[in-house]
Amino acid sequence: MNKIEKTNEQWRQELTPEQYKILREKGTERAFSGEYDHVFDPGTYRCAGCGTELFRSDAKYDSGCGWPAFYAPASDDAIDEETDKTFRMTRTEVLCAACGGHLGHVFPDGPHPTGLRYCINSAALRLEEE
Repeated sequence: MNKIEKTNEQWRQELTPEQYKILREKGTERAFSGEYDHVFDPGTYRCAGCGTELFRSDAKYDSGCGWPAFYAPASDDAIDEETDKTFRMTRTEVLCAACGGHLGHVFPDGPHPTGLRYCINSAALRLEEE
């Protein structure tokens, strides 16, 4: 996958302040406040920063965590994962593989078939409805 590289200033010009805070500064939105938390329309969830296909609606479920939750990414190469040791805990951070934008975290408490819960910020996503 081709990596998208832009300066912070370019990202600031293209993203809303909330998107910049989340995607580029690894922020998070308040639980239950995101646009896609309770949206289950069919479609493809793309990176709000670069448009890369990240998740599909058929892998989305209501986890009750307060953020959109998916049990699998759209493809194995859609996301990257890194260890996140902020806030005195160890978690697995999920990043857009194309632009490196912070999406959220993945946890091992999801449903079958993967057992994973990709807990993703709404502001990091753009739903392309079918």
